[in-house]
Amino acid sequence: MKVWLKISTIIAVGALLGACHRQPSADNTIGHDLDAIEQRGTLLALTDYNSISYFTYRGTPMGYQYELLQNLASKLGLKLELEVSNNLEKDFDDLANHKVDLLAINLTVTAERQKLMNFTSPIMETRQVLVQLSERQRRRNNPDYDGSMQIKTPLDMAGKTIHVVKNSAFAERLRNIESEIGDSIDIVEVENIDSEQLIEQVAHGQIDYCVTDEPVAMINKTYHPALDISVAVSFPQNMAWAVSKDNPQLLEAINEWIAETKGSTFHMVLYKKYFKDPKTLTRAQSPYLSFKGGSLSIYDDAIKKCSKIIDWDWRLLAAVIYQESRFKTDARSWCGAYGLMQLMPETAARYGIDSTSSPEANIKAGVKYLKWIDKQLTDSVTDKNERTKFVLAAYNIGLGHILDARRVARANGGNPDVWDDGVDFYLMHKSEPTYYNPDLVRSGYCRGDETYNFVRDIMERYRIYTTLIK
Repeated sequence: MKVWLKISTIIAVGALLGACHRQPSADNTIGHDLDAIEQRGTLLALTDYNSISYFTYRGTPMGYQYELLQNLASKLGLKLELEVSNNLEKDFDDLANHKVDLLAINLTVTAERQKLMNFTSPIMETRQVLVQLSERQRRRNNPDYDGSMQIKTPLDMAGKTIHVVKNSAFAERLRNIESEIGDSIDIVEVENIDSEQLIEQVAHGQIDYCVTDEPVAMINKTYHPALDISVAVSFPQNMAWAVSKDNPQLLEAINEWIAETKGSTFHMVLYKKYFKDPKTLTRAQSPYLSFKGGSLSIYDDAIKKCSKIIDWDWRLLAAVIYQESRFKTDARSWCGAYGLMQLMPETAARYGIDSTSSPEANIKAGVKYLKWIDKQLTDSVTDKNERTKFVLAAYNIGLGHILDARRVARANGGNPDVWDDGVDFYLMHKSEPTYYNPDLVRSGYCRGDETYNFVRDIMERYRIYTTLIK
């Protein structure tokens, strides 16, 4: 299998979501090609949710397609907004109806699909393989097994029931095999399911066979060693992303990006990370892999319990803790903040804890502080979703600076109750001569960019968590 794309470095989520502060575009229309996308400032991409493309591991968003998309968005100077779907029929409709700009899925390039969408240059080359239980495992399950279930060549598929994802290229390939072997195959196309779920059903003996792409089969064999994925059912095929027929500029830009990175040694880093690294097996066995266990950290129970104090979704609180400490209890900042919630010593003391307190106590104290901030803003910022962003900002930089920025926003005709493209802008500029007023700016100088990034990164991570963690 050849993989042609590189990633030059593994970059933190925040840096790739767009360092520039953009004012809202008057034209938010999707599907008017690259010039409109650039005006909007956002690349809307769709990928699938599985253990290769997109998932979280120990709270960190990861995935082969995810990191490629980050690299592409960064190259184009755009913010990446990622949707997740495992329904190909819906995916194709979303692209045709301009609900997304790009399908970042490993799609087999077929003549039929080329009538509906434009494919990029190949992302990788792979082949389709049959997934079944190994003969050894079948004999373990049944000592009297006679070998009749084992498929060793496509000829053995005659009369067998093989499951595939509906609207996938796998069904088309199996129909071609029927013609090639001169016999019928019972092809079952399954809706609202992905290949990894079918593979799991094979591993658990719920179905006998399925067909998928070799990279997916390889990764899932690390989860289920009893599988046999040795039978290829196709020649090597090109896999590509897809854009709408009326987005030629975007297609050209993506193809230029592919050409620039094609053949680079850097692609080895990304390929090894997701397909060859021994850590893949460790990740596969971890309950903190969202695709498998749906957990973020060993502190999930404490986070869920403490989130009720402030009436937040626990995944939002988890996003805060990840941002502050990466779930590391021994994390310490240069200014003395410590623990999961990175509380300053004086704040921690206010809530009766210190550096020797338990992780749950640290979380609880941090949440009480968040709730205190929230209470100070409840009467003036009545929209809870907006107020959450103000609370996060104050948690990072202090309530005084946020109140300063609200006063400056009001004085300059802005809305003091809206964070995005509102108070966040004035926070970053309140110390500049244009906006500075000693009667309004009472807490002095601050580095507003850091707080802007803090809020943005947490809200984006929270969105990812809500997508991938139930």
